[in-house]
Amino acid sequence: MRKVVVTGMGVISPIGNSVEEFCTGIKTGKSGVGPITLFDTKDFDVTIAAEIKNFDPNQWIDRKDSRKMARFCQFGVAAATQALLDADLLHEPNEEGQRRIKSDPLRTGVVMGNGMGGFDVVGESYKKLFESGPRRILPLTIPMMIPNIAAGNISMVFGTRGPAYTQVTACAAGTDALGQALDLIRSNRCDVIISGGTEADITPFAVGGFQMLKALSSKRCSEPEKASRPFDADRDGFVLGEGSGVLILESEDHAKARGARILAELMGYGSSADAYHITAPDPEGTGCANAVRAALADAGIKPEDIQYYNAHGTSTEINDPTETRMLKISLGDHARKIKISSTKSMTGHCIAGGGGLEAIACILAIRDGFYPPTINLENPDPECDLDYVPQKAQQGDINIAMSGSLGFGGHNGMVILKKYN
Repeated sequence: MRKVVVTGMGVISPIGNSVEEFCTGIKTGKSGVGPITLFDTKDFDVTIAAEIKNFDPNQWIDRKDSRKMARFCQFGVAAATQALLDADLLHEPNEEGQRRIKSDPLRTGVVMGNGMGGFDVVGESYKKLFESGPRRILPLTIPMMIPNIAAGNISMVFGTRGPAYTQVTACAAGTDALGQALDLIRSNRCDVIISGGTEADITPFAVGGFQMLKALSSKRCSEPEKASRPFDADRDGFVLGEGSGVLILESEDHAKARGARILAELMGYGSSADAYHITAPDPEGTGCANAVRAALADAGIKPEDIQYYNAHGTSTEINDPTETRMLKISLGDHARKIKISSTKSMTGHCIAGGGGLEAIACILAIRDGFYPPTINLENPDPECDLDYVPQKAQQGDINIAMSGSLGFGGHNGMVILKKYN
């Protein structure tokens, strides 16, 4: 079976718009949460989110093209550009200013995760519909809002002609995208895949909808940097985030043949369904435990081989103890020996964007020898009694890490990453 390796990474996140800024943010426990600036929150109970700061799409995307993209696509293309440059897989711009991939276009694919599509475009077009009638709707509303268009735009911008897919499994979509990309390369359908997740849902409609679900943190709007507090007894919901994490995946032989710098191995993937509830995970943790077992089997390793787990860790009442139970079920006694953390304590919950960002966090932890912290973990929930690396990053050698994502609808995805030797 072909080995699959990571040769490039790109990040647009609430704590930094490059891989190294993101890494520094994680190491220092930086919070990306603050007051919402993207719209007026005077009628909302929830007034905080983890927004992207200082993002100029034209730094990464042709101005004419970026105007045809919803915010989530702009994030995805920007992160993909970074990742391709990091992997040394882009030619210099041609006469039209386009940057095409160096790999065989027919053997290069795109698999992205997205949960909600272009909510910013939907909101703007609904406003025009209600205020001025259907003839004022933005002409490109439909192609800009559909979730698959992030993969489509990446393919068009860089000229890839292999498979171009989008996983839409809510909060698990970014992780599931990496798993599908892994299978496409292993099966020899592709040599290179641009993969990860992207999301931009800090809009009145999305915040209002999550607010009505009672899913968002509302008690700490006056101190936003403390609002996302996974595994803490005082947590009261997740903080909505946005962003994109993109990885370049290659077969090991393709990467070696072109002399690529290899960052890590993507060695396993597992998925499962809870078949339980449309928003809540199975509280017993058995559903996501099945995904862990599947990922371990796919990687050909034992629970004892895992040193670090980047948790879904949303800071909600049900998720955090459920994930704790899941680790005890799937890893047994070893669950008490590994380090666990939720980088969502810093980035907020970036929905589909989280899977890519959190896989990158694992690779950075492996690369630099540290365990990312769970900030704001001041008063641990008695039900959450494992080692969640509270408050500050810790040094430690990591050979194998696992990243997990759980989505509305009962979707569970796990990926396993290994230091490349």
